Amino acid sequence: MYPYYEPDWSVLPPENNRRFNPAFNMASIRQVINEAVERGIMRMPTPTRLRDLIRQIRAARTAAEERAVVNKECAYIRSTFREEDSVWRCRNIAKLLYIHMLGYPAHFGQLECLKLTASPRFTDKRIGYLGAMLLLDERQDVHLLITNCLKNDLNSPTQFVVGLALCTLGAIASPEMARDLASEVERLMKSPNAYIRKKAALCAFRVIRRVPELMEIFLPATRSLLSEKNHGILITGVTLITEMCENSPDTLSHFKKDSGNREIVPNLVRILKNLILAGYSPEHDVSGVSDPFLQVKILRLLRILGHNDPDASEAMNDILAQVATNTETSKNVGNTILYETVLSIMDIRSEGGLRVLAINILGRFLLNSDKNIRYVALNTLLRTVHADTSAVQRHRTTILECLKDPDVSIRRRAMELSFALINGQNIRSMTKELLVFLEKADSEFKAQCSSGMVLSAERFAPSTRWHLDTQLNILVAAGNYVRDDVVSCTIQLISSSPAVEQAYITAKLWEALQTPNNCEDKQPLLQVAVWAIGEYGDLFMYSEKTDDVTRPMEKDIVEMYQKLLWAPQGSISSKQYTLISLAKLSTRLQAAQDEIKQIIDAFGSHLNVDLQQRGVEFSQLFKTHSHLRPALLEKMPPMQINRMSAQNGAGGSATSPDENGSSGDLIENGLEDESATITEGSNALLELLGGTSSQELSIPNPAKQVSTGGSVSNNRDLMDLLGDLDLSATNSNTAVESSTNGNVMPISSIVSPVGGLNLDINMSNSSLITGFMDDLSTPIESQSTTPKLTALEKNGLSVVLQPRKASGCLHVIMTATNSSLNTLEQFLFQAAVPKSFTLQMLSPSGSTLLPGGVVTQEMRVTQSAKAFLRMRLRISYTTDGNPVLEQTEVSGFPDDAFD
Repeated sequence: MYPYYEPDWSVLPPENNRRFNPAFNMASIRQVINEAVERGIMRMPTPTRLRDLIRQIRAARTAAEERAVVNKECAYIRSTFREEDSVWRCRNIAKLLYIHMLGYPAHFGQLECLKLTASPRFTDKRIGYLGAMLLLDERQDVHLLITNCLKNDLNSPTQFVVGLALCTLGAIASPEMARDLASEVERLMKSPNAYIRKKAALCAFRVIRRVPELMEIFLPATRSLLSEKNHGILITGVTLITEMCENSPDTLSHFKKDSGNREIVPNLVRILKNLILAGYSPEHDVSGVSDPFLQVKILRLLRILGHNDPDASEAMNDILAQVATNTETSKNVGNTILYETVLSIMDIRSEGGLRVLAINILGRFLLNSDKNIRYVALNTLLRTVHADTSAVQRHRTTILECLKDPDVSIRRRAMELSFALINGQNIRSMTKELLVFLEKADSEFKAQCSSGMVLSAERFAPSTRWHLDTQLNILVAAGNYVRDDVVSCTIQLISSSPAVEQAYITAKLWEALQTPNNCEDKQPLLQVAVWAIGEYGDLFMYSEKTDDVTRPMEKDIVEMYQKLLWAPQGSISSKQYTLISLAKLSTRLQAAQDEIKQIIDAFGSHLNVDLQQRGVEFSQLFKTHSHLRPALLEKMPPMQINRMSAQNGAGGSATSPDENGSSGDLIENGLEDESATITEGSNALLELLGGTSSQELSIPNPAKQVSTGGSVSNNRDLMDLLGDLDLSATNSNTAVESSTNGNVMPISSIVSPVGGLNLDINMSNSSLITGFMDDLSTPIESQSTTPKLTALEKNGLSVVLQPRKASGCLHVIMTATNSSLNTLEQFLFQAAVPKSFTLQMLSPSGSTLLPGGVVTQEMRVTQSAKAFLRMRLRISYTTDGNPVLEQTEVSGFPDDAFD
């Protein structure tokens, strides 16, 4: 009998609780738990949704917090993959793809993606194929697994599944996969379903890009795509044909042919015309323009088909004119179509009026407020300026206004286009505008702009004085940002000008030096100024006064030079120019000799080794060797420089060889691309003068003389630089240079532009000028006449010259003997003589020297002026595959050889 139940009792033992159910015991509880486990309710917690994961990652305040969230989620996803949990696989793969897009490793989900692609559910397939496109690449072996899955889905009755497979194939197709499934794609291009045909055409586009040889498979189906009325299929078909024509000339010819009244150009013209004349179409209208994407694609294909094809160009001229005149320009959509139209007009063989219309469209683009449109217009005009320069010239004012644009890219393109527009008629006005731009331009523009202006002035200068003034203005405006070519071009221009102009520009340069900060901020101007004053100081000081510049006193010039030499902000290069110029002024000025000597002597203890060496060497010219100073410091002869037709750094102003009036090929010494170098073993005279320039020697080309029978070249005499000095021939019969690597320096590069002297002598390998002056001040006795002169004796190769007097000329027989055990192949003997002689070289007896073999060659030398005969020889050959180059100089020929 149970006791009475009291409602306010909170706890009663089971035996006293009348509500206790005896059937609800521990066995029942255990059974309920087991059933729950079997149903999978307690096996894994419900995974985080993708939106919740994104919210957690975005809420992370540091990179470490973000990594912690991602690592925790990746660990959970890995555990679900191990448990083979198929319920939440789609959600987990979606989260893994988001983690992959953040840059974290997610490759462990590749096989799970393949499992989803094999699922019959469309949602699983969609995530699976998306994962395959993101996580798989052609280097993975899982491609073998996905190929079969793609093939099955390409034959699916559901169009969306087929679309997924085509999209995936186009994204990850390897060459092997493309070859395996190309036939399936070609079959689907003929499907009656428009959605599938569009997807198949896009997939074919990616397949032929990966494997171009599969192009022929898709040709029949591709041509039929242009007869479709569906705009999606049309645009994919045009895209596919464009890719084919761009990558295969044969396919381009195939589409140009008339195949049963199905020629492609009239068909494209018809489609484009229908788009222009069509009324409002809500399905394809974009800002009032009917399907601009399809119009742009068709215009691009027409440009490819009409390139260098007069017939096709004529067929599309009318429709291009209609597009150019009927397209709305108030929207960017219309500007896009007009831009493609301009490109097509300029690329095909269009009529002259149509080209003018295209350039006028670009001119209107320059007035647009959108910076991108202005940039595109300038860029296109720069590409097409040479096709119709006169039409572009009409927009010159607008182009020059773009030089003031705040956008740096627009200013750069406007500057390059301005250089391309310069000609002989507008050189003055264009240079004036560009000088204003140069003065206010950023530092990044000054170097390129100054070089371009120098080259333009060199081509179209109306007068020498204008050219000189322009060069001076460029140096002033560009300051320290000018390139080295501007300095060398200005020096070359001054040296080749008449004496009156030399005096004028020297006065102008002196005036420019008086401006404050010009010496500090305009080092190139300083270099040109001191060079000109040093060379033409006598003309500047003592010639007739033809300008308004106040000529200074000699002491003013010396004081200015002293200020420049000891200025702490001056560069070492500028001080080198100034020191040499000061030495030259000692022979130009009538007084101030003592002041100049004191300044030069002070540099004998300069901290800079180069300036110290120059100071010591020049000091010798004021002491024991003062009688040599006037001759050694004479004016440099006019410099003649052959320039390549193309320029560096002038933007769009590079010109073709025909425009420059020269071929642009630089041939030095008649040796074409061959060159030579002088090393330490050369004689003292050549080392003092900085080597022999490319214009001081007459070097015939043996390769050309085989056919022409001889070559004559008259150049400047090496001894002209010494003036009235009476020097005998130097005794130098030994080789001065040997090179086995074939990398040699041109002879012309040895001459220093600084004052015409190269005094950068290596002090560890050469004597100072004191020793040279001692040698030069002592008469050198001529060598006794010998029947044979040994030119080279090295590595078993012996080269001997045997002179023989003949009527009116000297015959010299070269005999090369190989006493080594190696065969010398490609043997080439070359020679050069001074200007006073003419050298003719006959064909050699051979070009291969076997062990013990001999090669001979005859030379004929005639004399045009009294001088000593010297020869510079270059001997090149190949032994054991290694090229060898030997250079030597020979003198000691008979004094009466030409009597």
